[in-house]
Amino acid sequence: MSSSISTNTQAILLLTAPLITGQNGKSSGELLTHSEYRRYARQLRDLGHAPADLLGNDSTELLRELEAVIPVDRVQQLLDRGFLVSQAIERWQSRAIWVLSRADSEYPKKIKNRLKEDSPAVLYGCGQQSLLERGGLAVVGSRHADQTLIDYTEAIGRQSSAAKKSVISGGAQGIDRAAMRGALEAGGRVTGVLADSLERAALNRENRNWLLEEQLVLISPYDPGAGFNVGHAMQRNKLIYALADMALVVSAEFEKGGTWAGATEQLQKMQFIPIYVRSTGEIGRGLQALTSMGAKPWPNPKSSDEMLSVFDLSSTTSANRQPQLSFQSAMASVDVSTAIENASDSSNSSDTETLATQADSYLQATRDVLPTDDYAEFLIGCVRTILMHLLATPKTEKEISGTLQVSNAQAKSWLQRFVKEGMLEKRTKPVHYVLKQKSLL
Repeated sequence: MSSSISTNTQAILLLTAPLITGQNGKSSGELLTHSEYRRYARQLRDLGHAPADLLGNDSTELLRELEAVIPVDRVQQLLDRGFLVSQAIERWQSRAIWVLSRADSEYPKKIKNRLKEDSPAVLYGCGQQSLLERGGLAVVGSRHADQTLIDYTEAIGRQSSAAKKSVISGGAQGIDRAAMRGALEAGGRVTGVLADSLERAALNRENRNWLLEEQLVLISPYDPGAGFNVGHAMQRNKLIYALADMALVVSAEFEKGGTWAGATEQLQKMQFIPIYVRSTGEIGRGLQALTSMGAKPWPNPKSSDEMLSVFDLSSTTSANRQPQLSFQSAMASVDVSTAIENASDSSNSSDTETLATQADSYLQATRDVLPTDDYAEFLIGCVRTILMHLLATPKTEKEISGTLQVSNAQAKSWLQRFVKEGMLEKRTKPVHYVLKQKSLL
């Protein structure tokens, strides 16, 4: 396997990626679906492990601990594709295609923070990765657009470039490419989120020039060799919105197509950013319906200063709409220490059950609002606090797993971690754990 791709990412590729290398475009093994990998990764994280640990010489026991999520035989079959992933990586590198996974620090923060566990496990890309952190204007619309709309959209791209703001779009024919072309030809920066054929797009002569000039970055959550798929085209829309600061829908068919589906999902569910719709010319039923759902008429800025004013307004609106819960504020908002101390001082089993139930409820709520990395840190912090109180007096693994309402394997993993950290002491005859004196609160 290539050393230029992290071991964590290699493991995730083995579990989830088709690894298309030209042989009929088929994958080997029954790949983990997005939801299956999400569950598997969550359990892996809760056990205190990273995906790379699945590739270690001592991974057999870990695979068994994860058996309840995905059968060992199925996972092992996927992990045995080492030669195939080496071939795929070599092919991608020869085409200047890079790979990032959610386990990599370079993974786009906007995507991870907004989509959280729904973020694609793997992102493939070509071009300057730093462009993914710039934000900008998402421009979306129909593949079938007349010349008037093409000219209008190219002008939007040029305006964004003049305002030093990136354009984010889907790379499809029609409105997407018009917005990207307008920005690129004006010297601007563009992110193209592709639903298919990243490899072909990366080798396109015109794209290569923009890529080499570091004006363009192309990404896709799908294998670089994958062909067009309607479902993929629908799903990639949320990535376009996740990377942007605001969005303009130039055209949309009423209740039909990916543009409509993506815009309505943002307006009714995701609400990452403000959504604008074209407000000049013939609007049509689709844009009218989006307006009734909360989309705003595009203010038609005439200069770069006016365009920047729209961005400033959108930034304020987005901040008001989506208050973010930081790791620090999450920690401050739960007085877990007092509750735990009271429960651990009591012999009443209902107290410990209440404690576990309340802690689990809070952690589940926090999982939905914290970015993945912060949630993992928050979880370990809570477990550490709990154990520092409960283990002031010795307890066995079974007693600890019962109090925390987790599996014995998960409790053992946490206990081993804190023993290594020097917080706990493991004693024998019988096996039990106790807080080291220097760690007492």
